[in-house]
Amino acid sequence: TSQGFLAAFSETGQSPGKKRNHLLIFKASTSNKSHQIIFPKKTHIITHQMISVRSNPSPPALPQEDAWITSYQKLLPHWHSLSLSHQYSTLPISISRVNQFDAARLDIEMSAMLKEQLVKVFSLMKPGMLFQYEPELDAFLEFLIWRFSIWVDKPTPGNALMNLRYRDERAMEIRRKVRTGLEGPGLTVAQKMWYCIATVGGQYIWARLQSFSAFRRWGDSEQRPLARRAWGLMQRIEGLYKAASFGNLLIFLYTGRYRNLIERALRARLVYESPNMNRAVSFEYMNRQLVWNEFSEMLLLLLPLLNSSTVKSFLHPFSKDKSSSSTEDDSTCPICRASPTLPY
Repeated sequence: TSQGFLAAFSETGQSPGKKRNHLLIFKASTSNKSHQIIFPKKTHIITHQMISVRSNPSPPALPQEDAWITSYQKLLPHWHSLSLSHQYSTLPISISRVNQFDAARLDIEMSAMLKEQLVKVFSLMKPGMLFQYEPELDAFLEFLIWRFSIWVDKPTPGNALMNLRYRDERAMEIRRKVRTGLEGPGLTVAQKMWYCIATVGGQYIWARLQSFSAFRRWGDSEQRPLARRAWGLMQRIEGLYKAASFGNLLIFLYTGRYRNLIERALRARLVYESPNMNRAVSFEYMNRQLVWNEFSEMLLLLLPLLNSSTVKSFLHPFSKDKSSSSTEDDSTCPICRASPTLPY
């Protein structure tokens, strides 16, 4: 608050046969402005008082008439962005990364089982005949799995066991009504075709190119410069692909979306097919098998490091056969007690 001072002055005067009008002057001074108000008065008393009062704080300046219009225009874009983000946003859902990796592994195992059954059909034919056509055989099996699963809007065998399906993530960006976060259309025809070209055609071309370059020995220094350049280009492409796959793996472990580069390029995300159903595969037997395998590998690693004579001397007091002396030669025959002789 500011300190104001109020001064009141009053004057009277006498003249023969006249009275002078008297003026009452008020002066108020604050820290910001000074005002002077004059009121006409008639009084007969000379007064001079100095009164010190505490004035109220100065009221805030009134805004301009069009100030609300300016504020509205400034906040309107922000309001539109908030409304659009709320309208088109999807519920954050988390898909188990283990389920997605297990689905991919089950698909590989299913393809291997089909390949094994198909090879048995040609078991009576010339040995090694299918070896030179192995890339074509793998491509044919992959095409069969794609044709009867993804092309007809059904999950692959591994995805079906893990309760997963493919969803077009591009359509979810403009979808308005979201209830559980698992809604969304399947892959489009273009996405299905590109998926087939990348998985079936891409793997077949790369496998055939590698086998052809290895058979022709493009990597040897004695080959032509063009062959060596093609071999070096293949190595660079393979290195870039592995580096990109490793980066995609790190991103997948962080976000849980797009387990490989093909799914990320096509925006094909794996989501749960039914929100209330668990995966149909139990891994209890597999877990026990893994434990016993690790235990056996540990024993195979540690047993060669132990000294056999030390172990025998340690276990000898606990053996049941007490009649045999410890000084008996181990090289004698346990039946006839004779030393072995060499026939030549």
